[in-house]
Amino acid sequence: MRVLALTSFLRDVSSEMLVHLTPLFLTNVLGARTGVVGLIEGLAESAGSLLRILAGWWSDRMGRRKPLTVLGYGMAAAAVPMLLAARGWGLVGAARLLDRAGKGVRTAPRDALIADAVAPGQRGIAFGLHRAADTAGAMTGLLGALAVVWWLQHGALTLDAATFRTIVALAIVPSILAVAVLAVGVREAARPPSAAALGVSLAGLDRRFRRFLAVMVLFTLGNSSDAFLVLRAQEAGLSVVGLLAVLVFFNLVYTLAAGPLGALSDRIDRRRLIVAGWGLYALVYLGFAGAGAGWHVWLLYAGYALYYAATEGVAKALVADMVPAEQRGTAYGAFNAAVGLAALPASVVAGVLWQGVGPWGGLGPAAPFVLGGALALAAGTLLWRWVG
Repeated sequence: MRVLALTSFLRDVSSEMLVHLTPLFLTNVLGARTGVVGLIEGLAESAGSLLRILAGWWSDRMGRRKPLTVLGYGMAAAAVPMLLAARGWGLVGAARLLDRAGKGVRTAPRDALIADAVAPGQRGIAFGLHRAADTAGAMTGLLGALAVVWWLQHGALTLDAATFRTIVALAIVPSILAVAVLAVGVREAARPPSAAALGVSLAGLDRRFRRFLAVMVLFTLGNSSDAFLVLRAQEAGLSVVGLLAVLVFFNLVYTLAAGPLGALSDRIDRRRLIVAGWGLYALVYLGFAGAGAGWHVWLLYAGYALYYAATEGVAKALVADMVPAEQRGTAYGAFNAAVGLAALPASVVAGVLWQGVGPWGGLGPAAPFVLGGALALAAGTLLWRWVG
């Protein structure tokens, strides 16, 4: 568990140095429109969707989780240097696709490793602490990126190419270390291959789990890429340094809240926390629809961090509650695949709505946030009333 937490910490140091600056690189440096940003982010999040369910199923079938987890982290590490050579949005898109495909390969086996390692009454806190380590890495990476931007650009409102490529070069180191720590540090006891994993199918999984998947898809259709939050923050007047400072604050709040809220979910119905988190998400997204000043962004990102802390690890603990141990790889694969597949239309629609296209075109950049808030409220209602 500690080695997996350290691996996630190092990986997030690397990824968070880049993920929030990549949409700025696309728009500020390469001149891409928000529709292109939405397409890249949607394809990237969906790229690993089929891989997620296949990797989870295969880890059940083999009785081993570690090999696929190492492979996935290795693919993500290989994607980072590609950004150094990017002179157009096509190579940026390819790097994002490889990165997310790596996440697709590793996520379900890694989550199953965590669930296998703890008692049922400790799943909430285990996933919460893993998310806390992950987010502490994100905060560290953002602080590193902030320092580079401050040194090279000070208070500039837009990102330049030299600054971005300097940060990419630095991000290569922790991405390689994450793979090394995982490969050397995790000792997995081999288990017999699962007889329940002879085929990839949801038919043998609990009905509550299948309903939960449907609700997650509905929620995710309104949960477009965080790239749009970054662009909205820039519209509200934040400089690149100011934006990175807000993201550090977001990760600090998330890190502090993830463990306690995960522990709370071990004592109450986990659905209560998820419904509350989705309600907060709706308020935050509606707030972003009307955000017009820097202080609005700071306040909204604090709420966004609490939403993440109340739902991200708790949802994964709920999945473990619904399925037996020998099917957890398949279940986590299906869960992550459902979210990933829904991310493509969510981000594409958000990018198009932002540009004023469609029935809500008059709302402009506020449109995707209004849609996201409405779908979050609908999903929360369904989770409480339909998923028993």
